[in-house]
Amino acid sequence: MNFTRRDFGKLAMAAAPAAAGLSIPGMGLAAQSSKLDGVQIGAITYSFRQGVVKTDLPSIMQKIGLSEVELMSGDAEAIAGIPSAGGGGGGGRGGSGGGRGGGRGGSGGGRGPVALAPNGCPTNTPSGQDSVAKSGQAPARGGGPGGGGGGRAMTPEQEAAQKAIADWRMAAKPATWKAVRQKFNDAGIDVQILCYNMGLTAKDDEIEYAFQMARDLGVRAISCSSTVAFAKRVAPFADKHKMMWAGHGHADIFDDEQFAKPETFKKIISFGKYMGVNLDIGHFTAAGFDPVAFIPEIHDRITNLHIKDRMKPDKCYASPNVEWGKGETPIKEVLMLMKKNKYKFPANIEFEYQTPQGSDSVIEVGKCYEYIKKCFA
Repeated sequence: MNFTRRDFGKLAMAAAPAAAGLSIPGMGLAAQSSKLDGVQIGAITYSFRQGVVKTDLPSIMQKIGLSEVELMSGDAEAIAGIPSAGGGGGGGRGGSGGGRGGGRGGSGGGRGPVALAPNGCPTNTPSGQDSVAKSGQAPARGGGPGGGGGGRAMTPEQEAAQKAIADWRMAAKPATWKAVRQKFNDAGIDVQILCYNMGLTAKDDEIEYAFQMARDLGVRAISCSSTVAFAKRVAPFADKHKMMWAGHGHADIFDDEQFAKPETFKKIISFGKYMGVNLDIGHFTAAGFDPVAFIPEIHDRITNLHIKDRMKPDKCYASPNVEWGKGETPIKEVLMLMKKNKYKFPANIEFEYQTPQGSDSVIEVGKCYEYIKKCFA
């Protein structure tokens, strides 16, 4: 679905009052609903990873008009009052194993602007080939206990900060997470999914911490950027807690440990009845697959979708995330499939393209939501 430049201008105008904290029709109301024709629309809080005070997330999402959230574990901890990590990492960024490397941000995240050719491909590598595509790295998107200095020796101050964080987590009670959920509920937002990223080196007590956090937040499922080997390891915990755990997909088809290909997703759900899929339709498109065809095959194991726009690999493999409407991800077709089949899992906005000059994440998420609403018009 393509929008004109004028359409995007209108969306930016509609979203700007939300960033300014003003009330506009359909936004900022506790009784709001972002369920469109039976399809629940929400957002992952990773979308607000830059320039946003985490304790403001409920009110920000309320002003945009969203009524469902996939809450990053680090954001949940920040809202709950976890001590600052200081300069030593941690504080819920990257998980103890850091996913797969945990070092690179999304194309609109921690990196600077990427030079693009007219077709949207990066110009810094042959044919737009992103050198990190084969590295096996998953984006660092906020995990749980851990982070740290990536193997570097910490200063005494950093060690003290890490101990304070560990002590805080040990002291966390069910009431800690119920209070976080209440803040979103008070803003009219349902916390359905906890995103808790972990790598293969995560210890059992961290996995248990993740499931207890999910239980006390009252979510339906945990989403996680990780590996096939870790999915097999976490399956007994999902069985124990009777909690769905879903692998979040990326586009790295060169590493069989990554959740990228249909057969990889089918493999992880074979590990147990509580193993599921957090399908990112942008990454799935960039990997060369069709989400419209695949979703019906595994719909009963999908916990939630991530909505973003990317190019197909015949244009340029590992293309960056692009502004919605400028890529080839079948966003409208997926939403209409959800409507037709009455799928109950949410479709969560993931703002990950480069922030346009003069804009910010709040405005851009608002534009993404307006794009989705236009799909239903």
